[in-house]
Amino acid sequence: MNNFYRSLVSEWLGTMFLLATVIGSGIMAENLAAGNMAIALLGNTIPTGAILVVLITILGPISGAHLNPAVTIAFLLRGEILPKLALAYIVVQVIGAICGALLAHFMFELPLFQESEKLRTGLAQWGSEFVATFGLLATIFGTLRWQANAVPIMVGLYITAAYWFTASTSFANPAVTIARSFTNTFSGIFPEHAFGFIVAQLSAAVIGTYVLHWLFAKTR
Repeated sequence: MNNFYRSLVSEWLGTMFLLATVIGSGIMAENLAAGNMAIALLGNTIPTGAILVVLITILGPISGAHLNPAVTIAFLLRGEILPKLALAYIVVQVIGAICGALLAHFMFELPLFQESEKLRTGLAQWGSEFVATFGLLATIFGTLRWQANAVPIMVGLYITAAYWFTASTSFANPAVTIARSFTNTFSGIFPEHAFGFIVAQLSAAVIGTYVLHWLFAKTR
């Protein structure tokens, strides 16, 4: 039972720090970039990739450091996590993500509770989120198959790249998407548009689980 609660705290804490980094670095980057959106995006990208390496390294041994409902669902479909624990993970991931948004607002002296006005919708955006999430799962399961100790750095590198090669800047995470709808800053997404992102992410989680299970199957 103690391990159960430690795992939940790990998922909550990790997702909170992830969102504090995503949103906080976005605020800082926009403040310092003087209107240069490329520099602002770069300032948002590097801290996000870096914090993922740190969080997965330190929390992976406790909870697996999913920090993402799509990842948890994929492990559930693979039969590697029990349904009760998977549901608990998802709940604390979403709560942690929202706490991370509030923490970022607090640190930058912004109103704690906000609603994003940043529009992100359309087929290209949804398709980008499918690609981003599928690629994330491919990175995780491919690295687990061939070189498991490299997962932290590989996930950090993948997200760093995906910020730039996807039109949506690679949310790839339903908890992140929900939390980013609560910030009217550089990283935000209009709440009504978050639903399309989440559908694309969850679709990728389901389809990706089975495709990648076949691709990375252990064969003689």
